[in-house]
Amino acid sequence: MQIRVGFGFDVHQLKEGLDFYLGGIKIPHHKGSLGHSDGDVLIHSICDALLGAVNLRDIGFHFPDTSDEFKGIDSKILLARVAELLNEKEYEIGNIDCTICLQSPKINPFITQMIEVLSKVLNITTDQLSIKATTTEKLGYVGREEGISAYAVVLIQKKK
Repeated sequence: MQIRVGFGFDVHQLKEGLDFYLGGIKIPHHKGSLGHSDGDVLIHSICDALLGAVNLRDIGFHFPDTSDEFKGIDSKILLARVAELLNEKEYEIGNIDCTICLQSPKINPFITQMIEVLSKVLNITTDQLSIKATTTEKLGYVGREEGISAYAVVLIQKKK
């Protein structure tokens, strides 16, 4: 069995008055992620991890922020397209482990819903996706609530 590992990272600036999308859902908050798409850092980090695992470059290569086609796009659409690319390469997801770095709001109440939504998009079980959250103890851009970051590690395997 051929297995591969991929790593993804994304960061976005937080701005007052924008909608806050994270893990494929809209979370109530007075700030949202500034981005060309909906700014969902969790989905973007998962996309990069999956693309890296199959050696298909990165999210910016496939969905450039200079293209009007992707302006304001729901990141779940991008994730579904990445899943299709993975399928074309005849790989399937073993598991995904993610960490979100965010000072506020507290997202623990939303993690189960994020897992359910993203598992459906990726056509995996909820046991195959782990989402965790942490703060930076008020240090750095995350601690000052100027930005949000997310990390993802994926394990994929060649289909049998």
